[in-house]
Amino acid sequence: MPLSDFILALKDNPYFGAGFGLVGVGTALALARKGAQLGMVAFRRHYMITLEVPARDRSYAWLLSWLTRHSTRTQHLSVETSYLQHESGRISTKFEFVPSPGNHFIWYQGKWIRVERSREMQMIDLQTGTPWESVTFTALGTDRKVFFNILEEARELALQQEEGKTVMYTAMGSEWRPFGYPRRRRPLTSVVLGQGLADRIVRDVREFIDNPKWYTDRGIPYRRGYLLYGPPGCGKSSFITALAGELEHSICLLSLTDSSLSDDRLNHLLSVAPQQSLVLLEDVDAAFLSRDLAAENPVKYQGLGRLTFSGLLNALDGVASTEARIVFMTTNHVDRLDPALIRPGRVDMKEYVGYCSHWQLTQMFQRFYPGQAPSLAEAFAGRVLQVTTQISPAQVQGYFMLYKNDPAGAIHNAESLRT
Repeated sequence: MPLSDFILALKDNPYFGAGFGLVGVGTALALARKGAQLGMVAFRRHYMITLEVPARDRSYAWLLSWLTRHSTRTQHLSVETSYLQHESGRISTKFEFVPSPGNHFIWYQGKWIRVERSREMQMIDLQTGTPWESVTFTALGTDRKVFFNILEEARELALQQEEGKTVMYTAMGSEWRPFGYPRRRRPLTSVVLGQGLADRIVRDVREFIDNPKWYTDRGIPYRRGYLLYGPPGCGKSSFITALAGELEHSICLLSLTDSSLSDDRLNHLLSVAPQQSLVLLEDVDAAFLSRDLAAENPVKYQGLGRLTFSGLLNALDGVASTEARIVFMTTNHVDRLDPALIRPGRVDMKEYVGYCSHWQLTQMFQRFYPGQAPSLAEAFAGRVLQVTTQISPAQVQGYFMLYKNDPAGAIHNAESLRT
């Protein structure tokens, strides 16, 4: 059969014609679908703007709080529960609804913005053990200003929530994470140290903060170290907390006995500490002994983690140590510290925070019982010092709690403070 006759036969065959038509329609639909996909990709690339914020970025928590304020109509929610302990000891619970993982739409500054909160169940943050999350904002147009405005509003909202409060940070892996919720700032006058001691430390810290150029002009590293030592319960940590509130600084808590703390990690944490913060190393004697004592007990000298003594020294004032940093160290046993750790350059100011003096006792009495005659405060201080000369402010405060509204009873029963 000639080829022309074969083609005519196929053309007249209804089954072949129907099949060819289906193939043509399918091909046309596939091309249309592919064209639509390419067109959407091109449209998103040239006419839409996208911002992705991973969970590890500091602004992530700010944006979740911001979304809570601006997505009041969303019906798919997650809950975040927080606890607030008042000074009276009462604990109140607060619930906040935030958009759950998925797509949400908000109206902001005259345009719709799609917010996609995604959670990767197959990936986890190895530092926290939680699923990896991110938030993606998508808006029409190419102007980035809308995202800058959102981030700025979220930051301002976070600052309002922290206003008048002290933020505590703790080391989490290789970064600093907020520890709990911001605490109300403690007045500096609420911590009564020895006469003139608090003023001396505050004056030195303020002078350091206000004179960075003085250090730069003289080639001196711009960092300051403080050591507060003395018996437990005398107000070392409490004073540092109150000082941070007075300076409007945050506090970075770092435990040298952390088993995961290494030399490199310590260096990194000190270099990325939040600005306007005080780094607090509590009970440094628990991590390292002096080299003389180490010879007698080498196992204890090794500490509980991978941090070495030389690594700590280099982190404080080595070549790679950071500047614009304020470090406070506390210890109950200054005699156990290696002299190399507390030499000038690593510790610039050492202050003894000891048991209550006559002046401290009178000040504490007047603070707990305002409006009482100064003679009562003098009488209380005299009776206490007759009973014992080694009493800490924490003991006195606990004693006052037993006589909240009875200053006469506090004086009369001072004999019970005998240790």
